[in-house]
Amino acid sequence: MGIKGLLSEHAPRAMKDHEMKTPCYVFDGKPPDLKSGVLKQRFGRREEAKEAEEEARETGTAEDIDRMSRRQVRVTKEHNEECKRLLGLMGIPCVTAPGEAEAQCAELARAGKVFAAGSEDMDTLTFHTPILLRHLTFSEAKKMPISEIKLEEALKGLDMTMDQLCILLGCDYLEPVKGVGPKTALKLMREHGSLEKVVEFIKGKMAEKAAELAEQEIESEIESEEGEQFVVNSDGEEVPAPKVEKKKKPKKRAAGGMQIPEYWPWEEAKKLFITPDVVKGEDLEQPDVEGLVEFLVREKGFKEDRVRAGAAKLSKMLAAKQQGRLDGFFTVKPKTDAPKRKAEDDKKGKGGKAAKKKK
Repeated sequence: MGIKGLLSEHAPRAMKDHEMKTPCYVFDGKPPDLKSGVLKQRFGRREEAKEAEEEARETGTAEDIDRMSRRQVRVTKEHNEECKRLLGLMGIPCVTAPGEAEAQCAELARAGKVFAAGSEDMDTLTFHTPILLRHLTFSEAKKMPISEIKLEEALKGLDMTMDQLCILLGCDYLEPVKGVGPKTALKLMREHGSLEKVVEFIKGKMAEKAAELAEQEIESEIESEEGEQFVVNSDGEEVPAPKVEKKKKPKKRAAGGMQIPEYWPWEEAKKLFITPDVVKGEDLEQPDVEGLVEFLVREKGFKEDRVRAGAAKLSKMLAAKQQGRLDGFFTVKPKTDAPKRKAEDDKKGKGGKAAKKKK
């Protein structure tokens, strides 16, 4: 995201249109070992995008190049550390989760530290967040309304318990189960009552299908071993016997082709959702004005008067528990040419204010 995105692009509509109170930013910590497969896939997709960009530079359009370039964007540790430092100086709480940020968001919401968890990841509900807000950080250009999902109402509508909120559709820790979509997952859960029994059912069907395929292979081998049959015709000659087509046995459907991957540690994944690695939320702090000046002015080149004005505005907003757009605190304006700026200064009085003409 970076400093620019944090100041001017992150959650613009949500904070402005919905009069949101002070936000709390949560950063990912160390990912669980079970997530290594997903991380490898993401790295692979970035490498593919890099190759596609090189090809687009030779044969594609500027739009193709830009699209492939965006797919390679990766938030670095340095980006995160700069954003954390800026948030701390502004007095806006931020938490670095020991593990998954979504799990930490859910913990803060359950503890009453925040109103809701904001994420596009539906796994946040499985971490037991009371309220999930989606499309919270979409830009104004996308014009997507914020979607509020209340866990209790969702479970009631689905006639499920929290423990039944299964991961059959796949998550960052497990591959999806082949042949199982949303409707089938809900149907299986209602029929069998628990994820454990659903897994037993699917594995049973997989065993039946494997046995059926093995039987078909044996029959095929026997037929091939019998070889070609011969008969003696009316002239006393030995000729191939006419082939008699055997009636094929109807093939059975084995639970719609459902198949669980060979390595599918669902019990470990479920533990990560039920008892994730999280910490308690931190208390709000007032902005560190001098720290903001040192960081934004001395190190990042912002104008000091604008930073101090923004810090004062931020302090007032935080005190009122009302948070506006972050880019409202530090507005970036185009530079004024030196001659024009001098002419403007000449029009001002010694006190720094524009002199009024005498009537």
